[in-house]
Amino acid sequence: MGMLTWVMIGLAIWHFTIFLPDHYWGGIVGAFLAAMFGAIIFGLIVNGFTIPGNDDVSVLTAAEGVPGAVLALVACYYEGLRRERKAGFSPVDA
Repeated sequence: MGMLTWVMIGLAIWHFTIFLPDHYWGGIVGAFLAAMFGAIIFGLIVNGFTIPGNDDVSVLTAAEGVPGAVLALVACYYEGLRRERKAGFSPVDA
């Protein structure tokens, strides 16, 4: 149940990417995958690589996925910018 909570938090955070220019590595799908895996990996790290069951899920379990999703989205965004600049595409041209 904890995994489902982290996935839903990653999905919720991903929805805010529409407010930023699409410079994500892999586009909007890359941002989606980054948010999902970031939330899952961070949640697993915080819980000692165990997944909380039904009785262990709380609001705090949901909050554990937020930093992972945000960090993964930031990394995905800057990697996309780096690749665009390397290819000769300026972010100003967008």
